[in-house]
Amino acid sequence: MKFELTVESRDGGGKGPARQLRRAGRVPAVLYGQGECLLLSVKPEELVKILRSQAGSTALISLTINGAKSKPNRTALLRDFQVDPIAGSVLHADFFEVAMDKPIRVKVPIHLTGGQPIGLKEGGVLHQALRELHVECLPSVLPDFIAVDASQLQINEGIHLKDIAKTEGLRFLDDPEHMVVSVAAPMTDAKLESLLATGAAGAEGAKEPEVAAKGKAAAEGAAGAEAGKAGDAKAGAAAPKAGAAPAKKEAEKKK
Repeated sequence: MKFELTVESRDGGGKGPARQLRRAGRVPAVLYGQGECLLLSVKPEELVKILRSQAGSTALISLTINGAKSKPNRTALLRDFQVDPIAGSVLHADFFEVAMDKPIRVKVPIHLTGGQPIGLKEGGVLHQALRELHVECLPSVLPDFIAVDASQLQINEGIHLKDIAKTEGLRFLDDPEHMVVSVAAPMTDAKLESLLATGAAGAEGAKEPEVAAKGKAAAEGAAGAEAGKAGDAKAGAAAPKAGAAPAKKEAEKKK
């Protein structure tokens, strides 16, 4: 999908000029790539139109730059953007300029087609492991999305990246063994109860060492206290004997 967008060149950078642009009803933007960086401003409604399209970040944008000192017409991708978390308005946009004769690397979303898989009708569970693919191609053959027909998948079947038919001029950069989508068998009540029981047992087992350690520490403390009492008792018993010897000698002198 291709869009046409007219933007304005601007001179001032930084937070101050950016705030002024937003108050004037414009969105600050930047165009980089191909060895240069340009400061731009764009109408928010035109930018939102691109963001809401199916293509999104893979849409080629024909930029017409009013006030440009050179090359007023360029081709770019919307590489990044910032949104106000409260108001929801677009705060900033980054455009990446591309050359039509040079390959680019981008992430393209995966769309499941063909309707509901057979396995889901039999009670299976659909798992989509990959939501987007990293691809390399010329800008002219960049797809809006990668279509994957999962309608014939039965339970315990899946589609790997290597199983997806490639468009001419398009190269997948991800691992070909990656699972893209699969249909898993439904979990039975018995298996669910077994997993819950195993998890509960594991949680109890994890607590036991702490309880045992506390019990051991308490036992060692009690043993230490008993040893201390025994030592005090022996010291107390030995003290009178030590004091009895002088008394006996005093009695012998009197005799």
